[in-house]
Amino acid sequence: MRWLIALCLLAITGLASATNYTLWINGRNGGGTIGNYDSFTYWGPASTAAGVNKKAVNWDGYNSIASQNYRIRYALDCFCTGNNWCYIATHSAGDLMLGYVLANYGGSARMKKNAAPNSSGICGNSDGTSQTGWNIKWVRAAAGAAGGSELADYGSWAVSDPLTQDLKTTTARAMYNHNVTRGIWFYMYAGARGAAYSAILPGQDDEVVAYHSSGGVSGSSGGAYCNPSDWFCNDLTLGTSNNQGGSAKWSYHSVSFRDDGESYNHYTNGNWEGIVSVVRGAMVNSAY
Repeated sequence: MRWLIALCLLAITGLASATNYTLWINGRNGGGTIGNYDSFTYWGPASTAAGVNKKAVNWDGYNSIASQNYRIRYALDCFCTGNNWCYIATHSAGDLMLGYVLANYGGSARMKKNAAPNSSGICGNSDGTSQTGWNIKWVRAAAGAAGGSELADYGSWAVSDPLTQDLKTTTARAMYNHNVTRGIWFYMYAGARGAAYSAILPGQDDEVVAYHSSGGVSGSSGGAYCNPSDWFCNDLTLGTSNNQGGSAKWSYHSVSFRDDGESYNHYTNGNWEGIVSVVRGAMVNSAY
């Protein structure tokens, strides 16, 4: 009987130590202090509600996905292993970054960590054991740029930084197998408050990313997708169903929000604004 009681106590202790975290992965240009998971400069005031136990996963937003992805792996190891689970929100190139990490490292052995990062954002081992991949409940992508942006294709940013090269549509789409998410769902949030200068973006856009990318549409290059009110463009459909015209979405990608009112642009403006505001609301209401 004593051994049974001991086992029950161990089980209760294990459950009690489990913690959920909300990770926010930034996009191009960065801004938060790298290694400091409480630095929300990229997003807005740190005091703003943005999900349970929120953490900012900061990377420089300048160098290539291949050279910066270790920052995301550090955070996933810290907060999404052992008994701990994560909800993840991404913005723009943060979607490309996380997709790359999951496709290339999501099946690898990860040491279980103690969720107590040092100044470099690295956590210590918890019990010396490992697991395969990370404990991720789901991902919500605001203005997801895993399909690239025509602004990178045509040099509209007038820069030659490594990340801009990665964001070219054919480059981003060939960077990894976007269908490999390790069974983790990506819920896509597509903004449509474009501007005249973003005319090179096909279909509906948020000034930086077009629906083909923010809607998770598969293929080797981008296409034109719109809201149902636009008669001259195929509709981006909600959910996982094929879009008007027959194009498919990547596996485990579902459109949760399509900006039919054309109300949300790409930019956070240092105050959780734009399409990020919609994702933030979803994270607050559904991450617990």
